[in-house]
Amino acid sequence: MPPKPARTLALALGAVLAAAALAGCGGGADSGPEEMALTVTRDFGATSVVELTGERIPPPPGLSRILQRYPQQRARASLFLNGILADEPPSEVRVHGGDRVWLDQHGPTVAPAIGAVVGSFPEPFLHGAGGKRLPVRVECDDPRSGPCAAVAEKLVALGVVAGRSALSRSAADDTLRVLVGPWKRLRGNDFEADRVDAGPRESGVFARFDASAERLDVLDVSGRPVRTLGAGTGLVAALALPERRPVWFVTGTDAAGVQAAARAFDESVLADRFALAISDDLPVAVPLPRRQG
Repeated sequence: MPPKPARTLALALGAVLAAAALAGCGGGADSGPEEMALTVTRDFGATSVVELTGERIPPPPGLSRILQRYPQQRARASLFLNGILADEPPSEVRVHGGDRVWLDQHGPTVAPAIGAVVGSFPEPFLHGAGGKRLPVRVECDDPRSGPCAAVAEKLVALGVVAGRSALSRSAADDTLRVLVGPWKRLRGNDFEADRVDAGPRESGVFARFDASAERLDVLDVSGRPVRTLGAGTGLVAALALPERRPVWFVTGTDAAGVQAAARAFDESVLADRFALAISDDLPVAVPLPRRQG
């Protein structure tokens, strides 16, 4: 299948809703209690190989056999369960009802590991990890802001019980956290945010804000800046560090950027993305392909 074309957030959302209305279901439809969804992509989600729902859950080592249907065509691969990097080989992974399994075949990167991605949304909020649904907390620079409300209400509409609070430099616990606000307000107030500022070697997120947090560099897989985005830029990203649950960021260079990121907090826009920047209401893949020449 060919790579995905660029499109505005509004068009992306509208197309998915229209298809769902006509067909009664879509590629992102929920799987049953004994079923899983399976996605295989290449090059950090840029090219779709297969997208299946309603796959019967195999006991180990059955997942490994299923993935063997799609020969590895890149140097490496990452396997995510509900958007969280699997900590076992496919032959040992145990899948639970409703889980989303995503295998991406890709080349080497500067990041030792990419612990979490946004492209399996609404996972991990719906089914959590290891068959256990996890508590969710939306932490906001301003809990009364429109983006904070939009993110929390999106989760509630999906059937997720989500608490809302001000930012807190949280200790490791069993909670999935979504941090909402301009990066200049998140920076220095959260352990995971500090890792994003340290670069993809530390975070697995291939984007970095500058010292003023008013510009965002989108990086290639070697960690080099490929594109710099300015005012009004949003970012939706996630990371998972050892012994800690994933943390998601709905952030940006300024208030307009955070609003753009909150609008992108949707399955139709985030599908198959490792992370996503938004500039002029257009999605920008994170990471971007390496510059040629």
